[in-house]
Amino acid sequence: MRKPWRRVVALAGIVIVLGGAWLISNAYPFTGQGPMVVVRVSAGESVSQLANQLSADKVIGSPLAFRLDTMVFGAPILTPGFFQIPQNSSFDSVRSVFNGSPNAEAIDLTAGLTLHELQGQIAQAAGSTFADSFVRATSAAYVSPSNPWFQGEEVRPVWSSSNPYENPMEGLLGTGYYIIKPGETPSELVAAMEARFVGQAAAAGIRPGVVAHGLSPYAQIIAASIVEKEGYYPVNMPKTARVILNRLDKDMLLRMDSTVLYALGQDGGRVTTAMLRIDTRYNTYLYKGLTPTPICAVSSFAMDAITSPPPGQWLYFTLISQDGTMAFSNTFAEQLANERLAASRGIL
Repeated sequence: MRKPWRRVVALAGIVIVLGGAWLISNAYPFTGQGPMVVVRVSAGESVSQLANQLSADKVIGSPLAFRLDTMVFGAPILTPGFFQIPQNSSFDSVRSVFNGSPNAEAIDLTAGLTLHELQGQIAQAAGSTFADSFVRATSAAYVSPSNPWFQGEEVRPVWSSSNPYENPMEGLLGTGYYIIKPGETPSELVAAMEARFVGQAAAAGIRPGVVAHGLSPYAQIIAASIVEKEGYYPVNMPKTARVILNRLDKDMLLRMDSTVLYALGQDGGRVTTAMLRIDTRYNTYLYKGLTPTPICAVSSFAMDAITSPPPGQWLYFTLISQDGTMAFSNTFAEQLANERLAASRGIL
């Protein structure tokens, strides 16, 4: 009877040793710290959610090991905000960082935002002087001979607008979070945003020098920005892109509210009759073709929609449900019917 018990004890000892070694290897990585990453803690986020996020960002190896560690040594008290922390950090370092205050000034260029709105974020994070210099740096990037979107056959649009809501680099900066590092200049921040956008656009098939659907790369970005604002939800964007391309092919006015609002510095809201009479190249009720520049930052969904739109003859669309559902139609009569449906539901 003694031998089986010895085996059980020996196996239990092996499990304990191996489990302990696993925990220690996770709590104190042997590979050494890696590059810095930025982790966002949202209000109400749990330690388990944080552990999963840290694992995805390669700050820790195992969420389970971290949760077990917090059961023994305590969990950090999380404060909403942005935190910089190296990859391959020890659990002690994780606790130390996330028990403290947010240690990173971050900005978030989300799809649909304008650079004027981004300027406000930058001013909050780094001050108005830095934000003003950032805007000047975007203008310098626009006229730079190395700007990839205006090389070869691409004709650079003439920029002479004094409207503070318009920016020549609108739509040409990559979306996502950015950390304003100590000592970083506005020009360096713009360059990082430009580089990220080139990668994001390439992933969607938009590359300098490559024409698609009769549109230059820059025109594709302009069209995608209108898709972003008009489609709003990713599910609506492919058909919205097809409507825009169909209207361009037929030499029709685009008649997009978002372009009129952009020139006025407004994000959403009802377009009035007076607005539709404003003489600006962004008024697609008055001028045919695309706007002179993009009108917002562009998501991968909108870029994918403009590069790979579904086949269809749609020329119109309208919102018909509070959940964001849109109806698309081939004829104006169908559009009027959809508008009546929307009105009956209190949408218009």
